Amino acid sequence: MKEFNIKTPHLAQGTPEEKRQEILDYFNRTFELDTQLYNTLKDEDAFYMRADPLRHPIIFYYGHTSVFFVNKLVLAGLLPEHINPHFESIFAIGVDEMSWDDLNEENYDWPSVAEVREYRKTVKAEITKLIQTLPLELPITWENAFWPIIMGIEHQNIHIETSSVLIRQLPVEKLQTGIFTNICEDDHGVVANELISVDGSTIELGKKQNHPLYGWDLEYGNFEERIQDFKASKYLVSNAEFLEFIEAGGYQDKQWWTEEGWSWCTYKKAEHPQFWIKENDNYKLRLMTQVVPMKWSFPAEINYLEAKAFCNWKSNKTGKKLRLPTEAEWYKLIEVSQVKDAIEWEVAPGNINLEHYSSSCPVDRFTFGDFYDLMGNVWQWTETPITGYPGFKVHPLYDDFSTPTFDGKHNIIKGGSWISTGNEATLNARYAFRRHFYQHAGFRYVESEFEPDIRVDSYETDEEVAISCEQNYGDDYLGMTKLPLQVLEVLKQQVEKPEDKSLLDLNCDTGRLAFEATRHFKEVTAIDASARFIRPAIELQKNGLLRYVIKDEGELSVFKDVVLKDLKLDKTLDHLQFMQDDVMKLKERYSGYDVIVAMNLLEEIRQPKAVLSRIHERLNAGGMLILGSTYDWESSTSEVEHWPGGFKKDGEPVKSIDGISAILEEHFSLEAEPVQLTYPIRQSSRRFEVKTSEVSVWRKTS
Repeated sequence: MKEFNIKTPHLAQGTPEEKRQEILDYFNRTFELDTQLYNTLKDEDAFYMRADPLRHPIIFYYGHTSVFFVNKLVLAGLLPEHINPHFESIFAIGVDEMSWDDLNEENYDWPSVAEVREYRKTVKAEITKLIQTLPLELPITWENAFWPIIMGIEHQNIHIETSSVLIRQLPVEKLQTGIFTNICEDDHGVVANELISVDGSTIELGKKQNHPLYGWDLEYGNFEERIQDFKASKYLVSNAEFLEFIEAGGYQDKQWWTEEGWSWCTYKKAEHPQFWIKENDNYKLRLMTQVVPMKWSFPAEINYLEAKAFCNWKSNKTGKKLRLPTEAEWYKLIEVSQVKDAIEWEVAPGNINLEHYSSSCPVDRFTFGDFYDLMGNVWQWTETPITGYPGFKVHPLYDDFSTPTFDGKHNIIKGGSWISTGNEATLNARYAFRRHFYQHAGFRYVESEFEPDIRVDSYETDEEVAISCEQNYGDDYLGMTKLPLQVLEVLKQQVEKPEDKSLLDLNCDTGRLAFEATRHFKEVTAIDASARFIRPAIELQKNGLLRYVIKDEGELSVFKDVVLKDLKLDKTLDHLQFMQDDVMKLKERYSGYDVIVAMNLLEEIRQPKAVLSRIHERLNAGGMLILGSTYDWESSTSEVEHWPGGFKKDGEPVKSIDGISAILEEHFSLEAEPVQLTYPIRQSSRRFEVKTSEVSVWRKTS
């Protein structure tokens, strides 16, 4: 599959026109590979099947990568408007099994495959035009207009792989091989594993901001970790080696499993890895589109929980202290084996980038010095939960790529697989999945007397989110009441019999108003465009506890804990729902409410006038709209033509409240004179920003 040799481009070398052509070629190869992947589905029925009950049907992923391109390019101001707002809503969210992902299929009316195919063609043409016409300067950095284009391509590379795993879980009779014909036919039988000594040292982790390859935000930063001497298995654990654990009754013996692992094992009634098929006393192996006789020398493909149980069992059997490697220990193996990064390859050194096979292969096929398969074949689970390195910053165009996984529940996988392309095939790649998830992932084990120092950021450390948490749940400052509680008072004054009414909280932030509203309203739906801000609210709703870190002075911090019970908000959670969505293309089902609250929303969206002109469609007859805004309009967020006010027209000033009234008066009446709510935003112990939002109350008349 040489035509799909998809190496991520060097973003600093060459001339602008050479780089433009290279990026166009990269985009076309990736898009075509993505198209070919879905050609493995025999008929249209397969597109509407769910390979996993916690994931959307395949049609979602078919549309998702193109929708991602459009949504990010609109956000970056590179596309003037959405191509298909309906598609760009339903195909936007629901990739991971996050609490705010709506996986209820009753809420979706999926379009036909032909419609999605045409949409993809339209998007491809638009992106091609952008690549051909946008001004291009080198190097391409975070701020460069080409960065979101590369972002979209790398996002598509991710989904080529993750969708191939979902396709692997569909019934084989629904599939055809397509272009993925280069299956490795070899099987070397039992490959005897052994441990090889590695000297400890200090390892530097993290990527410099001027690195010439594209990176996701969590790759950047700087962290030093001292690792002790250890031994690592020469090979990835093969199916033959893993069979020993099965035959020893490993799946039936609780003592080898973590608490999380045993819960998963008993819930799934697992007896062997997911991609093994047992027929009588024999095993077969499920590849992406076909079933073959068991390949005993291929790597065992399992989730983290199974890998951990195997290590515990083998430790007991051998008397050695075995576990999975940490991320830093994997980098030590890369260092001692002098593994080169992707841009330095003439030919891929391992089974990666689709250069050798369209399946995994024997674990003793590709050597890296003393070890095998340090890169490629299958990803390798580590002991390390994902978190940001010191210096981590969220990329503004994709603010919830990383931080929702910084929960201690997503472990890092390293090294890539046979189908890993682009950024996935680079040494700095950092991807993480929930420990019970399946990918094309296996493991190697290490022997070490030292327990790894596992960093789990159980405290919210995202600065913007932490500031919001303090504004919502922290202390009162400067003698002022927190904004959510001031808004709650407006609701209590204006809404009669709230216990019979439903409320929609748009731009809910980290959720305090929504929690408070549950004590008064029949149902509360709280929506925010950013998963970063919803995540703390979800954690608080689920666990009753929220932790975050705010700045004190200099390098000092203050650690804060919020207990829902202490706020007396723990009794009414069953009728509260937090969801992520974009108000610019809000799903149709978010309609039929009695009250809508939209605080400081208008100044954060691209087309505030358009949202105001349609918001009546979300309310029941006689419903109430509570609208608050600082009127802090910025041309970097929305063009002046979309502002309701705050500008001059024909030489005369147009006040925002007047512009809002002109838009709303067709369907609403103003209930009372607007009020001013003033509140502080804590930046550090002695630095505050004070804002005032004007709040107006409207009743729907038509």
